[in-house]
Amino acid sequence: MPTSGTWLPPEEYAKTLPKATVFGSVFFTDEHDHPVHLRAVYTATHPWQWPGGVTERGERPWETALRECEEETGLIVPGPPRLLAAVFGLPGAEWPYATAGFVFDGGPLSARQLAGIRLAPDEHDEVRALPLPEWQPLMPSQDFARLTVVMDARRTGTTAYFGSWDWEP
Repeated sequence: MPTSGTWLPPEEYAKTLPKATVFGSVFFTDEHDHPVHLRAVYTATHPWQWPGGVTERGERPWETALRECEEETGLIVPGPPRLLAAVFGLPGAEWPYATAGFVFDGGPLSARQLAGIRLAPDEHDEVRALPLPEWQPLMPSQDFARLTVVMDARRTGTTAYFGSWDWEP
């Protein structure tokens, strides 16, 4: 691996590369096509989230999305995975790593499924399904832009790329 005209061993070259975290999440809507979000108890930066989280060692994003969804909601998502969007964010003062994520389609939830969600109280304290415009005042602009892109991907069947989910907009 060249750097400044010389080759470094792979382990030394790896130390020079930017670091990133990877996440997997599941996007649901209700029967009326209203996005479903969980309210986080541990952050005001991204208060409304989809079930999901950061990958663990040896885990792939789809596996992460399934595990986290079950842990956070009690819902088991059937496969196969359908990717709605790839999301990327640059690091910032609050989080020193880039963020790369994969948003998978969980489909619509029935009223019964929504009512049966079991929130993990150490992570989330509320679940809501609202029409898209009603989410805008409840979340930062970049989160609403990401939500809009994901809704469009679901509607059109075309996977989206959202490359500006930065820690500092």
